[in-house]
Amino acid sequence: MTGSTQPLHRSTSNRIIAGVLGGLAEYFDLDPTLARVLYVFVSIVSAGFPGILVYLVLWLLIPEERGGV
Repeated sequence: MTGSTQPLHRSTSNRIIAGVLGGLAEYFDLDPTLARVLYVFVSIVSAGFPGILVYLVLWLLIPEERGGV
């Protein structure tokens, strides 16, 4: 489970809301559905992981995938 050679980006093809988890799944070579389920699970189970706030921050920080990537 090593990172890909491509830079981290928000996905335009594996997008439900903003493509953050789709981009993370592509970067870490995971199934996008698995990444979403794990993210929601950790957000619900952990009181110290504010999932919505982290998602919004990642949405602002991670650039969107360009057409040629």
